[in-house]
Amino acid sequence: MTDTSAHSEMPAKPKRLRDPAFRALIFQILVTVAVAAFFIYIVRNTLHNMESRGISTGFDFLDRSSGFAILQSLVPYSEASTYGRTFIVGLLNTILVSALGIFFATIIGFVVGVLRLSKNWLVNKLAMIYIELFRNIPLLLQILFWYFAIAFNLPSPRQSLSMGDTVFLNNRGMYLPAPQFGEGFWLTAVAIVAAIVGTIFLVRWSRKRFEATGQTFPTLYASLGLLIGLPLIVFLASGSPLHWELPELKGFNFKGGLTVIPELFALTLALSIYTAAFIAETVRSGIQAVSHGQTEAASALGLSHGRTLRLVVIPQAMRVIIPPLTSQYLNLTKNSSLAVAIGYPDLVAVFSGTTLNQTGQAVEIIAITMAVYLTLSLAISMFMNWYNAKMALRER
Repeated sequence: MTDTSAHSEMPAKPKRLRDPAFRALIFQILVTVAVAAFFIYIVRNTLHNMESRGISTGFDFLDRSSGFAILQSLVPYSEASTYGRTFIVGLLNTILVSALGIFFATIIGFVVGVLRLSKNWLVNKLAMIYIELFRNIPLLLQILFWYFAIAFNLPSPRQSLSMGDTVFLNNRGMYLPAPQFGEGFWLTAVAIVAAIVGTIFLVRWSRKRFEATGQTFPTLYASLGLLIGLPLIVFLASGSPLHWELPELKGFNFKGGLTVIPELFALTLALSIYTAAFIAETVRSGIQAVSHGQTEAASALGLSHGRTLRLVVIPQAMRVIIPPLTSQYLNLTKNSSLAVAIGYPDLVAVFSGTTLNQTGQAVEIIAITMAVYLTLSLAISMFMNWYNAKMALRER
């Protein structure tokens, strides 16, 4: 006879609706359908309201002439340019102030963060005052301060602050020498790219050589020699195809050279100083996260305090610093939209402001602006995640 006792003792298979995996799938489908229905209703309702009020939809407005001037443009632009060109001008201005802010905030933040751990009482307290002062004052107030209290009160063009008669600062902006490239300058540009690529290969070769033999190579001096020497030799051999256009006072203002408008100057300063206060705390916490035994081991090997900080502490602290540093870069990029408070022509001011008021295409313009900030944030996050992975500790 067949033994059926074992089969009768097995638990019965649950019904379909009592299966947790099946119920989870059903709930996810229902939620997805509900969210999609909600957005479809919002879009249809918005289009219906816009049609009933006679508001046109679509992106045809990007080909129409804008009819207004912009204070600063990195690409050729005039009042006859299209709204599409206006979008590009605003986008480039946003990227410019974000890149400048990230660059200066990183430098200031790292310096102040290291000084915050100084054993010198005065230096330590000054760094602490900087951090507590600037990170607790709203950024908008700082932007207004640097613009109205500082930039507006600089001397007039005739009494400009001068640095070697090449750089001038007044209430209309900062004027710098502008490079004028000759016909053969492309050879120097190629030499610069070749020097950078050669430096990358040199660093990799030096690292592999150290891991294989334990012998060090003066990578820093060799890289500096390659980066400076090769372009300089090519530059001189090609006849020095570069000269500088100096700004000159003509009439009521300076002509020629590069002009940094007061709005860009004040906004970059405010963003850099404000974000640097947060980066400094991130750097301080990252350095303190490194075990003190690492510092003692480096001292036992005879390394100086500077070499210990540069070769032992900072590389290990970077693994702790990079994730919060990414958040600060994202915050700085998004905070650049406060530029509209002082009239800096960024994306929000010229596209979501002037262009929207003139065309009335609110949905399209706001959607484009949101997509731009989302794309910039994702690009910064992807780059910093890649850098974080490169700095991660690899076990062998």
